[in-house]
Amino acid sequence: MNYTILAASGFMIWTMLLILAIAAYRNYSNKQNKRKDLKFDPSGTDMAPLGQRITRAHANCYETAIFIVGPMLIALATNSAAITNDLALVVLGARVIQSLIHIASVSNMAVLLRFVFFLVQFGISAYWLFLLVLKFA
Repeated sequence: MNYTILAASGFMIWTMLLILAIAAYRNYSNKQNKRKDLKFDPSGTDMAPLGQRITRAHANCYETAIFIVGPMLIALATNSAAITNDLALVVLGARVIQSLIHIASVSNMAVLLRFVFFLVQFGISAYWLFLLVLKFA
């Protein structure tokens, strides 16, 4: 099994699920508040705190996709998935956990835990890029 394909796809699916969560939350919130206006602030600041956290978790996915999914795509395009396969699911798991913590809380401990899971993704991605560049230098 190619874990790189699974993880890259999983990252995209997770991002899409967060979009659906935002849509569902907005729909529920609009019905509860009997809002007829369907305009919304893309930053999520027009929603209650939970909606804002879901919006930020989603934004964080697309803000980091270039350096998280990017090395996976480079590896796949260059037939170098052996570089990314071993840690691909770790990166995906760290992304999902980071998002869930983001949605659950903004306490100091939650922010620190989120940062740890971000560093896991960042570190592995940097390691992959180093190996990919080394391979093709």
